[in-house]
Amino acid sequence: MESADLSERARRTALRIFDILAKAEAQAHGVSVDQVHFHEVGAVDSIVDIVAAAVCLDDLDVSDVVITELVEGCGTVRCQHGVLPVPVPAVANIAANEGLPMSVSSVRGELVTPTGAAIAAAVRTKSALPERFVIKKVGIGAGKRSYERPSLVRAMLIEEAGTSASSADVATPHGGPFVWKLETEVDDCSGEALGYAMERLFAVGAREAHYVPVFMKKNRPAYQIQVLCAEEDIAALEQVLFEETTTIGVRRTPMQRTVLSREIVPIETAFGSMRAKRVALPDGAVRLYPEYEDVARASREHEVTYQEAYRVALCACEAASSSSPS
Repeated sequence: MESADLSERARRTALRIFDILAKAEAQAHGVSVDQVHFHEVGAVDSIVDIVAAAVCLDDLDVSDVVITELVEGCGTVRCQHGVLPVPVPAVANIAANEGLPMSVSSVRGELVTPTGAAIAAAVRTKSALPERFVIKKVGIGAGKRSYERPSLVRAMLIEEAGTSASSADVATPHGGPFVWKLETEVDDCSGEALGYAMERLFAVGAREAHYVPVFMKKNRPAYQIQVLCAEEDIAALEQVLFEETTTIGVRRTPMQRTVLSREIVPIETAFGSMRAKRVALPDGAVRLYPEYEDVARASREHEVTYQEAYRVALCACEAASSSSPS
């Protein structure tokens, strides 16, 4: 792999996939990583799948991959090791090691292979789709096995769409947009558990979530968790807090807020087209802020520092702001 004719980014991605797969197989066989023999995973088609996925993501310049969950089948599957339960041990190990969300369907058979799970775990950067997005391209792949429903995998290239008031920004009886704040404290919850809880909170609808250090009874160091959400998402978010943290109670507070109108707009820079967030202030003034992902992409493509790419994007934003009608 080190000597393969690949770009540096594609090589890193492929190696990351192989590393996740090797660790999972080592756990399944009870051996060290350097003693792993991949069997089916070592076959040419699996190697091609891994390298092709890495090259494809690199060629498409995909910087974020959203995988909300992997849907697995049930029952058993026959492989080189005999009859194994679904999910097979390597897939179960990958899901556990990498915090990969999974659900089980009623389809009898293996829907998630170790190679597929390793690819998903290696490239996933987010577990929740943007609230609004535009679909740019759609790709569909068909499998060879026959199930009760079509054996297909679909991937979409999406771009976050501009948004002003969201569905939660509806008028309260007092005439202003509002959100609900959920709040709780925990003094016996690990950092790993809190980090995973944050992922799940955003996945089920949190508009914002964070935790801050506090001191509780008996001067115990603890964390206060705060979540902002729409009223219809309260039950799902409280369920996550009860399942993923050690809290035994959650407070709810309706909060009024002032929300500025904003949208995502294109800007032209010396590094090509980028996106910027256009924010309208109450007095009619307009501000534009470069989108991080576009600045980071320009930094990688043009081999400049992030700060340099950001300055170029910011200059373009300032020029666009000055030329925009008030």
